Amino acid sequence: MTKVTTGATMSLDGYIADASHGGFEYLFQWYANGDVETPTAHPEMTFRTSAASARHLRALTERTGALVVGRRLFDITSGWGGRHPMDVPVVVVTHSVPEGWEPESESFVFVTDGIESAVARAKALAGDKEVGVNGGTIAAQVVEAGLLDEVHVDLVPVLLGAGIPLFADLKIAPLQLDGPFSVVEGEGVTHLGYRVRPAA
Repeated sequence: MTKVTTGATMSLDGYIADASHGGFEYLFQWYANGDVETPTAHPEMTFRTSAASARHLRALTERTGALVVGRRLFDITSGWGGRHPMDVPVVVVTHSVPEGWEPESESFVFVTDGIESAVARAKALAGDKEVGVNGGTIAAQVVEAGLLDEVHVDLVPVLLGAGIPLFADLKIAPLQLDGPFSVVEGEGVTHLGYRVRPAA
């Protein structure tokens, strides 16, 4: 059965971005604070991290077969220039297909009938690999639908003071997780993995 996971880089006070959807100069420092290179599908985007973080990133890439994202993230990144850096197909949850884009291609599938349909489509694309879910609002929708298996947090030593949480407007809180089952100490970041408890 295909596993569905979500993950994000998070400040110590629990935010994945500041209140203006920024703060990444602090949150993402760990992607460029080491000597070990990890290339992506975009030649101009190569991470330079500690050896431990590089192993973490390679393992993440190897086990991910498809992604589910929201329309906001797709628009903010301008569709990652036509192909996601992880080089996997991306299912975009949206109300309508963006102008100038095909409803389905090798890189993107636009799903307009809800989160359950988007996850099902991503699972079909991922095969025996994992489906990754990106974006706080979409992550909240997936966990509320009972479809999320794991939460991964890249915890960085910064306090943003205010901002956007990973599970924005979660309607089923409190929700307890099990773990961490995975702890990797990088330079300027701790990679943590938790399992979502099955519904009773």
